[in-house]
Amino acid sequence: MNDTSMQSTGDRTTPDQVMLDRLTKVTRLLVTQSRPADEKSPYFDLASKYNLQIDFRPFIEIQGVSAKDFRRQKINILAHTAIIFTSRNAIDHFFRICQESRIEIPADMKYFCISEQTANYLQKYIVIRKRKIFNGTKTATELFDLIKKHKTEKFLFPCSNIRRNDIPEFMDTSSLHFTEAVMYETVPTDLSDLDIQSYDIIAFFSPSGVSSLFSNFPDYKQNGTRMAAFGPTTARAITEAGLVLDIEAPLPNAPSMTGALELYIKKANNQ
Repeated sequence: MNDTSMQSTGDRTTPDQVMLDRLTKVTRLLVTQSRPADEKSPYFDLASKYNLQIDFRPFIEIQGVSAKDFRRQKINILAHTAIIFTSRNAIDHFFRICQESRIEIPADMKYFCISEQTANYLQKYIVIRKRKIFNGTKTATELFDLIKKHKTEKFLFPCSNIRRNDIPEFMDTSSLHFTEAVMYETVPTDLSDLDIQSYDIIAFFSPSGVSSLFSNFPDYKQNGTRMAAFGPTTARAITEAGLVLDIEAPLPNAPSMTGALELYIKKANNQ
């Protein structure tokens, strides 16, 4: 296909032309997360610099599975010798379930954490210097390398009803003793009071956020609203939902969502 075949002919419009037509002035932005506690957040700098109204509204929330519902999974926590933690939510709800079920975790339990920050969070519940804790720095691959060195352990993976597949797939292909335990759920927030059509840009950070949009507004039409996505799975969720993806982060020249938004707004507002 040559270059001329990609040009607009008659009622045919190129993707580039569609994006150009959507490049209209931005004045209102909706961020589908909680308002930053830090008043020095780059979002506030962005609002001031470009005279924007930026609203913050979480599209999803975490709800703990009750001890009664957890028992229906027929999982014996004490039959395991190691716990895999990938988030603070997993830690909070694991120890909540243990407390509600009156389960005392033995001192020789091993903990495998996705990052140092996650490992440090354990001190909210245990004296970490007296426990066997292993952690990567950020990626699941590093965590897998640690797990490979402890193949004889019986691993428990506290997680949400919505989670990535990398850890279960690795444990399965490595033929390790592994139990997945759903201890909390990611559910849509009630957004019925939100005027969703009033925003020029909506910024998403997870596929669950995109699902929440249609859970709250089943007949949602994008029209001129621009969609921003952080990460490839969120970007894919937007396009698979039949929406136009206008802004994607991270980018080589904009590693953050605010950076990607600013690049777009500069063009849209001719600044």
